[in-house]
Amino acid sequence: MRRAGLLFVRYGVPLAIASAGVVCLAIGGSAAGAGVVLIGSAAIVLLINVLFRMSLTSNREREQEERARERFEQTGRWPGE
Repeated sequence: MRRAGLLFVRYGVPLAIASAGVVCLAIGGSAAGAGVVLIGSAAIVLLINVLFRMSLTSNREREQEERARERFEQTGRWPGE
């Protein structure tokens, strides 16, 4: 259930915002400006999600590197060699 919620937040929310933007563009007139803003906002939300996931991956790799360095200090050998 938690995974479905994460997928909805990562992809469903930007998709819903972009869909509203497309509807506004289709209506035309003064709503077209709002449509452009909504599509841009959807792109920003999606980009923030991607950057956040990249940040978490980077932190995980940094923690693994730190554990490897601690093991190297204790044993004098790099893990995996």
